[in-house]
Amino acid sequence: MNIFKQILPFSQHLARCVTGSSSQRISSALHRFTGASIPGARAIGTTSVRHDLSEFFDDKKNWGEQEIKHGRGWTKDDMRIKSNADLHKLWFVLLKERNMLLTMEHECKEKMELFPSPERLDKVRESMENLEAVIRERNRAYFELETGETGERPGRLVTNQLGTRFYYRAFEHVIPKFANSRWNERHRFSGGGYAVWKFQRLYRERLYNEKRKIRNRERNEVVHLLRRFPNIDRETLAQRFPSVDVEKLYKLDKIRGNQSVKDS
Repeated sequence: MNIFKQILPFSQHLARCVTGSSSQRISSALHRFTGASIPGARAIGTTSVRHDLSEFFDDKKNWGEQEIKHGRGWTKDDMRIKSNADLHKLWFVLLKERNMLLTMEHECKEKMELFPSPERLDKVRESMENLEAVIRERNRAYFELETGETGERPGRLVTNQLGTRFYYRAFEHVIPKFANSRWNERHRFSGGGYAVWKFQRLYRERLYNEKRKIRNRERNEVVHLLRRFPNIDRETLAQRFPSVDVEKLYKLDKIRGNQSVKDS
């Protein structure tokens, strides 16, 4: 108990010195309490930056802004020239940025405010996907050079009980496939019958209707833009709406109205 009373004030004072991030202050504290200096104490180094929960929020100068300036995302070509150590650091930077953006988005929804520049989150996610793709390329090249195989889990296209096809990646199991009854019950890669055929027909019809609605919505938007802005750049409009034939719509009488159109 007496030893605890002697150590407690020393530990509290040492903690205050550590927050100041100065090895000299730690050494002086040890000298003050013990009466002798420790040679290894000067080699202790700490950081002065203390990361708290404020790291989950954006910079205060960006609060209340309608638009925040930002750059483009990381492409695969940008990451292919980086080392593995740089990619490892970049992954944690992107992860931290994604957590911050998700926190700000949730906070804006809670306060019924507009989340500024939401495309930042899409660029971060795209960058993380590109980073994973580059790492997978390097791993595949390494294993093919060393072992002649890709090193990835084998897989194949299978059909589930609803008749839809998906890519199934194999897993390692202790029990063999022919003796693993639980695995065989959960992984029945086959489907047939009238019920499955009817489901597939309705499912394809739903997908077709969704694509048709999107195509009609884009066409109506292009028609509205051409009516409102007759001199709009048609090449840029065609790049923005690749599923719409802009030149064909531009020649329609209901779009041209009473204006004379001269084909370039």
